[in-house]
Parts: sequence; C-alpha cells; structure tokens
Amino acid sequence: MTNGLYFVLALLAGVGVSVQLGVNSQLRQSVAHPVLSALISFAVGTLVLTLYVFGTARQSVPPLETFRHIEWWKWTGGLLGAIYVTTAILAAPRIGAANFVSLVVAGQLLAALLFDHFGYVGFLQHSINWYRVGGAALIVVGVYLIQRN
Repeated sequence: MTNGLYFVLALLAGVGVSVQLGVNSQLRQSVAHPVLSALISFAVGTLVLTLYVFGTARQSVPPLETFRHIEWWKWTGGLLGAIYVTTAILAAPRIGAANFVSLVVAGQLLAALLFDHFGYVGFLQHSINWYRVGGAALIVVGVYLIQRN
C-alpha cells in the first residue's frame, strides 16, 4: 500500500470513531447500562474479528506456545480499549462528539509525541522538535476553540 492509502484509511478510521461514539451512546440508552453497552460493542467486534481470522485461508494463527511468551504489557491493549469505549459512552453524550473527539485527539497527540521521542512501546524513535511542538500547540489551541461555544 502507498502512504496516501494509509492516510485515507487513518482518516476513515477517524470518521468511524465519531460514528462509533453515536452508535455506542444509543446502545447505552437502549440497554440502560454503560459497561454492558461497552461489552456488547466488544463482543460484536470480537465476533467479527474471529470470523475473519478463522474464515480466511491465508491468515495463519501461531501455536499456543507463542502466546505464553508474550510480555504481560502487550496484553493491555484490550484493557485500554475497554476503558476508552466505556469512557466514550459515559462522556460523549454529555460533552458532545466534537468536544470529546478533540480532547481525545489532543491526549493522543501529546502521548504520541512522548512515545515517538523515547521510542516507547515499539515505536521508532523520532525526536521532539519545534515543528512537532508547534503542530501539537496548534491542536491544543484548536481544542480550546472547539470547547468554546
């Protein structure tokens, strides 16, 4: 894939996050329980991914022994996802989609700058420079402007 296609996929993933906010918030209203709605969301996602992994012949699953040697912290992605989805279900309906997403993006960017700078969790090391700080500052200003009514 070309970088342009990856950029488009990332943009579409962002659109999907905003749609997911609304869908999960509506699900919460239907079941009247934020954590149950997060569980349903993850169960549907797990089902779809299970069908894909085991339904495609070209996808190979590693032997069980491989899973025994994975460091503990590499298993926390699902936990972090559960925290994010539950937080979104609780907060987005109260503060609005634009406010929620802008704050999430600001938090993601600030963390990403640190992860890139230090090469944490497997990312290639990219030092913080004035361009990156300037871009982050513009996003923080954007978050401030979005928060203002």
